[in-house]
Amino acid sequence: METIEIRGDSIKLGQLLKLHGVAEHGAMAKDMIADGEVVVNGEVETRRGATIRPGDTVEALGEVIQISTE
Repeated sequence: METIEIRGDSIKLGQLLKLHGVAEHGAMAKDMIADGEVVVNGEVETRRGATIRPGDTVEALGEVIQISTE
């Protein structure tokens, strides 16, 4: 599991996938999310604009990402 630090209170799911490098660009993130390939806190998430907050766990393409604040 890798920990990603974010500034502020939250980040959008699509932005997080790009920040972490799981998705090379926004269109790839959008497709992964729409295809049900992303799990947030144990639930499949299909909204690219879903709000991700510190303490959340995101899984995509075999990567597990824990979110924390700076």
